[in-house]
Amino acid sequence: MNVDDLVAIDMHAHAEISAAGHRSLPAELLAASASYFKLGDADRTPTVPAIAAYYRERRMAAVVFTVDAETATGHTPISSEEVAEACAAEADVLIPFGSVDPWRGRAAVRRARALVERYGVRGFKFHPGLQAFHPNDPMVYPLYEALQELDVIALFHTGQTGIGAGLPGGGGVRLKYSNPLAIDDVAADFPGLRIVMAHPSFPWQDEALAVATHKPLVHIDLSGWSPKYFSPQLVRYANTLLKDRVLFGSDFPVLTPDRWLADFEKLDMKPDVRPLILKDNAVRLLRLGGDHA
Repeated sequence: MNVDDLVAIDMHAHAEISAAGHRSLPAELLAASASYFKLGDADRTPTVPAIAAYYRERRMAAVVFTVDAETATGHTPISSEEVAEACAAEADVLIPFGSVDPWRGRAAVRRARALVERYGVRGFKFHPGLQAFHPNDPMVYPLYEALQELDVIALFHTGQTGIGAGLPGGGGVRLKYSNPLAIDDVAADFPGLRIVMAHPSFPWQDEALAVATHKPLVHIDLSGWSPKYFSPQLVRYANTLLKDRVLFGSDFPVLTPDRWLADFEKLDMKPDVRPLILKDNAVRLLRLGGDHA
């Protein structure tokens, strides 16, 4: 991957269908999310090669992952191994992250190690709401210990971004699990772990900003919300104290880079901060230095 040729790095893109046509989540959750983001007839489930073509056309790279929430949802996820192998075939534009079910205990730790050592994933996506766990639950600590030892990134969904919205009972997704303040414990107990809090953390934006300003390896990706809806305090911190730790993320395919970037262009951001958010901070976090990853 020649980072000099890229105009941006999207830290948050979902692989939602396997090569064999298996969906990443139960159909009702995918449909509710599509409705929430008003996708209409847009392609909700592009394959990994289609994702690569999309980003290549735009001279962008993307971090791609699925979510393993089988214990909580009863739905067999897309294999992280398949996602990683598919991304490896598109390594000029795609960067694989893995996902393991935190309820699997030692099996999750073994699988995480294999995904890093054999499949080259650079981080792991956690979705506490879908996976139904508190990020600071001690049961997950052996997994974080392994990720810290492997020197890979832990990316946590935070706040409310539409998953389950409008379904009876919110599709069973409980928002309490996605409070970013729980991640403060993880950052304190694993000070060497690189962490990304995904999304503007509605309704806990101030909590997320407090954690990120206090813990130096905690970052924020801006996915899942159009920039025109960002809170004033998020914009203020992105422009100042957190300018080196805020990251472009779209939430593809439910929110596309095209829409996100068009709205970001209208945001009151300092000229020297824009390239940090769009690419430079991700290059440093992902350790993509040099001409090739």
